[in-house]
Amino acid sequence: MLIVTYYWPPAGGPGVQRWLKFVKYLKNFGVDPIVYIPENPHYPIVDNSLVNEVAKDVTVIKQPILEPYQWASIFSKKNTETISSGIIQEKKQQGLLQKIMLWVRGNLFIPDARKFWIKPSVKFLSNYIEKNAIDTLITTGPPHSLHIIGLKLKAKTNVKWIADFRDPWTTIGYHHQLKLTKNSQQKHKLLESEVLNKANHIITTSYTTKKDFSEITTKPITVITNGFDGDIVERKTLDNTFSLAHIGSLLSERNPENLWLALKELITENKEFSEDFQLVFVGKVSEQVLNSVFNYGLKDYLTNVGYVSYQESVQYKEKSQVLLLLEIDKPEMNGIIPGKLFEYLQAKRPILAIGPNKWDAARIIKETNSGKYFNYSSKEKIKTQILKWYKAYQSNELQVDSSSEKIEKFSRKKLTKSLATIINQLS
Repeated sequence: MLIVTYYWPPAGGPGVQRWLKFVKYLKNFGVDPIVYIPENPHYPIVDNSLVNEVAKDVTVIKQPILEPYQWASIFSKKNTETISSGIIQEKKQQGLLQKIMLWVRGNLFIPDARKFWIKPSVKFLSNYIEKNAIDTLITTGPPHSLHIIGLKLKAKTNVKWIADFRDPWTTIGYHHQLKLTKNSQQKHKLLESEVLNKANHIITTSYTTKKDFSEITTKPITVITNGFDGDIVERKTLDNTFSLAHIGSLLSERNPENLWLALKELITENKEFSEDFQLVFVGKVSEQVLNSVFNYGLKDYLTNVGYVSYQESVQYKEKSQVLLLLEIDKPEMNGIIPGKLFEYLQAKRPILAIGPNKWDAARIIKETNSGKYFNYSSKEKIKTQILKWYKAYQSNELQVDSSSEKIEKFSRKKLTKSLATIINQLS
C-alpha cells in the first residue's frame, strides 16, 4: 500500500500526526505501508523530535518538489509563513502585499501552491506502482494537490484509491479569504467533485464533512477522526496555579472576546481568583488575539510560550488545570475537529470548548463527558463554568468525570484498525 502525504517528519504541527501514527500501527493489522513524500518541502513549522517516531522498517521514498512559498519568502518571509500556516489577518488589517499574495495563492495556484508536485509525482509513481505491484493508494490532504495526484494515478493504473480529507476543500474556513475569482472558485469545485467521484473510498475526520461530501458523491465515506497515541494519562503533577491553557495555533478569528471579558470580570470580582489564575498560550498566536487579550487587561496573567516541540506540548496538556479548545465562529467550521481535542481527552483534564453552534467537536466532548462546550455569545455561562471549576481546584477536586472506555475509542491504535479494515476490503 502506498501513502502520498506532504507532511512528514521533520514537519511539525497537527498535519503530520495523523499519518505518522497510522503508519506506526498499520503493520499490526497486516498492512505494509510505503510512504511517498517531498524531498525538499517548505514546512511552516519544523519539529525534529518527530523524526525519531518514524518506524525504522517503513519504506519512505522521496521526490523533489518545486515550492512557490520559497520564492514568496523573498518578498515577505512573515506573510509567507502566516499564509502557509493558515493564519490570515482580517481583510481590513491586510496590507497591499498580503492582499496580492492571497490573490496569487488563490487564483494562480489551483488547488494550492503544491500543484507543481503533481506532474513529476504522477510520472514517477506510475512506474513505481506497476513495478512494485502496488494495489492500494492513499492520498491525504490538504494540500489537495495530493488528491489530484491520486486522481491521475487512478486513471493511469489499476490501483484502488482512498482519498483522506483531514480538512474540507471548498468549505474550509480560509477558502473565502483567498480572493478567488468566480472562475477560480468553479475550478476548485470541479476538482473537488472529480476527486470525490473517482476515488474508491473517501475518509473524513468529521461528521459534518461526511454529510457535505454525501451531497456531491455516492462513493462510500467513512469518518475516522484524529486521535491520541499511547495510554490515557491518569496521574500527573498539575500546575499550582489555576491554569487555563490553549495548545496549538491561535488564528485571528479564533478570538473569543467574551471569554476574555469573563476572565477580566472574575479577576476584578474575586481576589483569590486573581491571585491563582494563569492564562497559557503554547504555539503560534496571531497579533490580533494577543492585542485582544491585552485590551481586556490580561497581559499580566498571560504566559505566551510560543511554539514548542510535540513532546513539550504534551507536558503542557498534562499539567494544565483546564484546557482551552477554540474554533472560528462560522458555520463552515462545524466540521473542523482540531487534532488537539483528542490529546486533550488523553490528558483527562477538563476542556473548555468555544466554537460554532453545531460544532462536531461539541458532540465528542458531550459523548466522552470530558468538558463543557459554549458558543461565542455565552459570556455568563462561560464565566459560571470557570468559577465552578475554580472552586473545584481550590478544594483539590478538579477532574474529568469520564470513563477511560469512552475515551479509548479515539486511540490511534483503535482508529488504525478501522483504516486497515477499509484497506483490506479494497485489496
